[in-house]
Amino acid sequence: MAGQDSKKVGRLEERHRRNMRILLATIAVVAVAIAAVVIAVDRTRGTGDAVSALPTPPLVTAAPQVVPLPGGAPAPTPAGLAAALGPAAANPDLGSFSGTVSDAETGQELWSVGPESPKLPASTTKVLTAAAALLTLPGDQRVPTTLVEGDEPGRIVLVAGGDPTLTAMPPGTSGYYPGAARVSDLVEQIRSQGVQPTSLVVDTGIYSGPAMASGWFPEDVGAGFITPTEPVMIDGGRLDPLRDESPRSPSPALDAGRTIASALGIDPATVVAGSAAEGANVLAEVRSAPLRDRLQQMMEHSDNVLAEAIGREIAIHAGAAGSFDGAAAAIGQALYTAGFDMTGLVMHDASGLSVDDRVTPRLLDQILTAAAAGEHTELRPMLDYLPVAGSTGSLSDRYASGNRDGAGWVRAKTGTLSEASGLAGYVVDQSGRVLTFALLSNGRPPHESRPALDALAATLRNCGCT
Repeated sequence: MAGQDSKKVGRLEERHRRNMRILLATIAVVAVAIAAVVIAVDRTRGTGDAVSALPTPPLVTAAPQVVPLPGGAPAPTPAGLAAALGPAAANPDLGSFSGTVSDAETGQELWSVGPESPKLPASTTKVLTAAAALLTLPGDQRVPTTLVEGDEPGRIVLVAGGDPTLTAMPPGTSGYYPGAARVSDLVEQIRSQGVQPTSLVVDTGIYSGPAMASGWFPEDVGAGFITPTEPVMIDGGRLDPLRDESPRSPSPALDAGRTIASALGIDPATVVAGSAAEGANVLAEVRSAPLRDRLQQMMEHSDNVLAEAIGREIAIHAGAAGSFDGAAAAIGQALYTAGFDMTGLVMHDASGLSVDDRVTPRLLDQILTAAAAGEHTELRPMLDYLPVAGSTGSLSDRYASGNRDGAGWVRAKTGTLSEASGLAGYVVDQSGRVLTFALLSNGRPPHESRPALDALAATLRNCGCT
């Protein structure tokens, strides 16, 4: 072994000397080239045409280019799709499986397995929430968080308006949600008026009913998947404002009040829940990012807290209660009014975290087809909210290794629970045809079902199937 090590060292030393000779030679060549350029430029001085002596570099064209899909691409045939998808759909790792594929241009359903079979949808439920928001709310809608005068001297009331994205990060730095309203702006507005509050009350009256939905598990708060649904939070109730699945606060609204109190020099231990007087004088107000931005964040990163807040936003706009039941009813009504097939829909939340939710693949696919085909132009932005396979959001670590056929081509909302996985989105096939799909797997853990779902979507990408 010692002899081998000695030979290895000798080879390394010889390699080092050889590399140094190459490096020195390269430096010499570069130096000569630079000198030649300097001499060439120097000879042009004083001639009056130094600029014209240098050739104009050719124009650079960016590649690859973003170009529209060619028109007239052939649609897959049902028989062609069945032949291509059959083996992948028979994978036992899919467990109890239902799915459907449609042609985005015509809306025709081309392939399906139990399309009206209600399944546990997990976070593909957010497709419904996003659709209802786009159908009923203005894209520039912002949610207020307000400080008003209290009923005693020195008391102020934090009136929560339904924004869980407020951040306490210092000015010039970003919290978890880009474009979020800032605690520092509330504080600055208060101080600019010369007000020195001595106590703070938190008014959460815009929401009603339980803060945890049917089918949620309390341990998911500590695990970072959800927090009790209250109408004001700091960075979605995260204890670490910059980490997605950070443990969450069990009392996010009061914690938000305590954070604001501390910034104003009020003892945070004195913060309590209460109500603002009707018509109370407004001292300060900040507003969330526009709805369109919050929907993008909700869909791309599958943000459960944002989904629940937007669900209540839909409910309150519709005149329903700001509760789980109110949100579910308002979302369902918006989709029903738009003409979607509501067969089998059971909603207990707006995020899909509830294990009691049920959605059919057909409903998910109908919404996506309507967005892609332009049947409901207001739904078109949803296509841009979907994660890109192997690149962004909740699909960034999928299709990145192993099965890469769908990378960059599949765009879909993911869904993951302990025994449920879903994928709902669209893909461009090899013929240049846009296909929408909704694929739901129940009864298998994600490490088995997600690769099987990815394989189905990748098969669509590889399919001409005419």
